[in-house]
Amino acid sequence: MIEGLDGRLVAARGDIAADHLRGRVTAERFVPGTDYQVTAGVVAVRKAPEDDAEMLSQGLHGETFTIYDERDGHGWGQCQQDGYVGWVDMAALSLGPQPTPHRIAALRTYVFSEPNIKSAPHYLITENARVHIEDRQGDLVRLARAGWVAARHVVPMGTVAEDFVAEVRKYVGTPYLWGGRESLGLDCSGLVMAGMLACGVPCPRDSDMQRKWLGQSIGGPFEASRLEPGDIVGWRGHVGVVGPLADTLIHANAHWMATVEEPLTEALARIAAATGPVLDVRRVELARDRTAPTPWRGGLR
Repeated sequence: MIEGLDGRLVAARGDIAADHLRGRVTAERFVPGTDYQVTAGVVAVRKAPEDDAEMLSQGLHGETFTIYDERDGHGWGQCQQDGYVGWVDMAALSLGPQPTPHRIAALRTYVFSEPNIKSAPHYLITENARVHIEDRQGDLVRLARAGWVAARHVVPMGTVAEDFVAEVRKYVGTPYLWGGRESLGLDCSGLVMAGMLACGVPCPRDSDMQRKWLGQSIGGPFEASRLEPGDIVGWRGHVGVVGPLADTLIHANAHWMATVEEPLTEALARIAAATGPVLDVRRVELARDRTAPTPWRGGLR
């Protein structure tokens, strides 16, 4: 990555960089990049062009991924949803993004091969996947570059949830997965991101970025008695959401290897012992923050 810029947000390596970064970074060559769309259920964003390399993040179905380099069936580029840079399996992408005026609002849904729930499913797609409806037959709709899903699981992009806590709470029981953003497995910041996107609020990918940019800080001291439902609590390397009665913490974590809702004071004490004190608490107001500036997207085109 290029020294001095956040590698998660900048499509640049020492040997290559995106054309739109010309003059901002130093690289051996600059390329325009080619836009693809994720047409698998989900695609892993990996650290190296290898199927078993560390997963840094994921791109959800329908998201745009700009490819700048290809090697052995893998493409190196940037997810335009969150700015993450890494290697993806080119077989999971299709050339040329199509409009996606709808999104999946269910936690997850099967994509069927025919307009019949008894037909073979292609794959699952998760909440916040971006889709385009081409046809409808009965209770099923056909999605471009995908297949048939339950119509009730699809809503216009402008239809957003109004209860952030309820959104993250839907994921309780989901396995913990480093780099995960989908309902089959996610990490702490992936959980917060899923809830925010469902509520129509732009959200950075990592816990430190969420601690810096989401909502507004309530200011210290960060005592349990000052927390409110929906507050986003951030530590070094971890983030969680205060539950509906302000007496629980909802978070995806490696301690339980799952998304759990546990007593707030117990969770605060255990995490503080492991990682240090709470660094900030961010309070999000959905109506305000849906249109708030997104400076963390500075590396995107």
